Formats: sequence, C-alpha cells, structure tokens
Amino acid sequence: MNNQEFFEALFLLEKEKGIPVGYLIEKIKGAIQIAVKRDMNNEDNIVEIDPEAGRLYIAMRKIVVDQITDPSMEILPEEAAKYQPGALVGSVVEIPLETKQFGRIAAQSAKHVIRQGIREAERGQLLEEFQSKQYDIVTATVLRQDPRRGNVTVEIGNAEAVLPQGEQIEGESYPDGARIKVFVADVVSSERGPRLVISRTHPGLVKRLLEMQIPEIYDGTVEIKAISREAGLRSKVAVWSSDPNVDAVGACIGPRGVRISSVVDELGGEKIDVVRYSENPEEFIAAALSPADVIAVHILSQTPKVCRVVVPEHQLSLAIGNKGHNARLAARLTGWKIDIRPEGEEFDDIETQNEDETED
Repeated sequence: MNNQEFFEALFLLEKEKGIPVGYLIEKIKGAIQIAVKRDMNNEDNIVEIDPEAGRLYIAMRKIVVDQITDPSMEILPEEAAKYQPGALVGSVVEIPLETKQFGRIAAQSAKHVIRQGIREAERGQLLEEFQSKQYDIVTATVLRQDPRRGNVTVEIGNAEAVLPQGEQIEGESYPDGARIKVFVADVVSSERGPRLVISRTHPGLVKRLLEMQIPEIYDGTVEIKAISREAGLRSKVAVWSSDPNVDAVGACIGPRGVRISSVVDELGGEKIDVVRYSENPEEFIAAALSPADVIAVHILSQTPKVCRVVVPEHQLSLAIGNKGHNARLAARLTGWKIDIRPEGEEFDDIETQNEDETED
C-alpha cells in the first residue's frame, strides 16, 4: 500500500464509521511505534503522519559509535554516512524505515492495535450518543420477546437494548415490529461496550411525555414539582407556576382534556391526576388525594412527617383507592405519611386515649 492508498483508507474509515482521522492517526502512530520496538528492539523511533501533505515517515534513531555493543541502538560511522553524510561519533542519525521491514509478526501486532483503536473509538462514539439520550424518551422497535423471562429486545437507532419484564407496564403487549416509547434511565459502560437501561415504568417517562405535549412545561412557565407513579394504574403529578396569570393544572389538562389525553393514550390508559403544588402542606396533601374531596388535614408531626386527613364517609374508599394505591401515591408525592379517616371518626383514638388516661 502506498501513502496515497493509506490516507484514502483513513478518510474512508472516517466516512463509513464516523471515526475522526486524527483519532485513527494517533492509534496508528502508537501501533507502528510498538511494531518498531518489538521487531527491531528500538525504543527511540519517529513516526510522522500528515494526511494533508500525504506524508508517512517512519524512522529509528541510532547513536554513532566506534565500537557497537548494542546493534539496535548504535551504528558505525561508515554505515551512518549512508543516512547522514559526515556524521560524527556521538551524534544521532535517523534511519528511515519501510513498513515491509517490520516483519510479519510486527505487522500483525500493528494491525491488532489499529483494530482495537477503531473498536475503542466506535465504543466511545456509541457511549457519547447514548449519553445524549439519557433521561430522555426514545422510540424503539420491538425485535423479539423472550418467552421464558419475558424480556423484550428492542432496536434503538443502530443499537439493541433490553426492556426487562420488571420495567414493562403490566398488561401491555409488545409484538415484533411494534414501535414503543421508552425512557432511558441510565447508560452503563461495560467491557462489551455501552448499554442503555430503558424503562416503561419509570416516572421520568410521564415527565418527558408531559414536556413533549405541554408547551408551558417545556418552556418553563409551568414546573413539575413531583411525580409519583404506579405504572399502568395511576400517576400523580404536582405542578406549579410562578406566573399568577397561568393556571398550571389547566395548562396541563388542556381544552376538553386533549393534552393529558394524549399522554394517557401513550401510557395505555393509565390515569393521570394533575394537582396543584403548594408550599402549604395542608393544601398540597388535600390536592394530592384527588379525585377524593378532603374536609380537613391535621398535621400530627413534622419529624417524621405525619398527618391525618378527614374525608366524607362516602368517599373513604375513593381516597384510599383500589388496594390503597391512591393513598400510597399521595404519600409518595407529598413526602407525608397520611392517615385517612372518615368524617366523625377522626379523633376517636385520641378521645379513647384521653378516657384511658382519666381512668388511670
């Protein structure tokens, strides 16, 4: 291969694999230096690669001596004169090398290092590409599903990722070829290359879907303060706006519910409660228990955060929710432990305790 073919091959690699020529040159220089050292036992060598000038120059340096004790690093004056006329004892001469002088083993070693460098560059580029997707939503194409474990392998761009069964919304099906939106929860770097950690159950999926559908959230007019989620059942989203002219909840729901409906559809019918965030814990806790009406919120303790909520008797089951999920989500959203009582029974245990103390 002549110099022109060599540089044409480098530019072709850059075009096909997107690996910068400069990066390849650094790896190739290192590989050639290793090859010269191994094949010729010479550590003092020069490798110059200039793609603009089309120059590939490889040489090893030797010291001019009267008597050779180390042939790999020393040279006699008469031999040195072939490369540098008039070279004197004690001077250093450069001896240009042709790649064919490296020998088969050294050449194979150089090729291995170059291939390794290309693989590392590809991994680095893939890692950079993946990191740009972290905490974002991407569209994935379903390739196959493991019938035993339930994991789904999907294609994202030119890479594959696995959606574990634990990160899937219960009841959803993922037929081959289906296109689904997933949340990139993390990017993990391993010996086999970078790997995307994806999810359909992560609260971040709801957050990013809302940002995509609601301009006021995207531009920062409305802020999402907290999200709690039981994937496939219900999510609660606390929103707030510093602009008194903007109804944060109304902006999220949209005219006739059209904005929130598109998010619900994307999540397979999962209910979404959008509630108004408040710095006042009583107001925030009452809103978080939506769709139930709250009569009163009593703060029982600040550390730990414990409160008692009073609701109409006929709405007790609504406030608690199916299998307790509404109360759990409200507790996660607000950070408060919530004890829900029907109206008329909110102080029963306190009165009983007072009676016991009086009898004592």
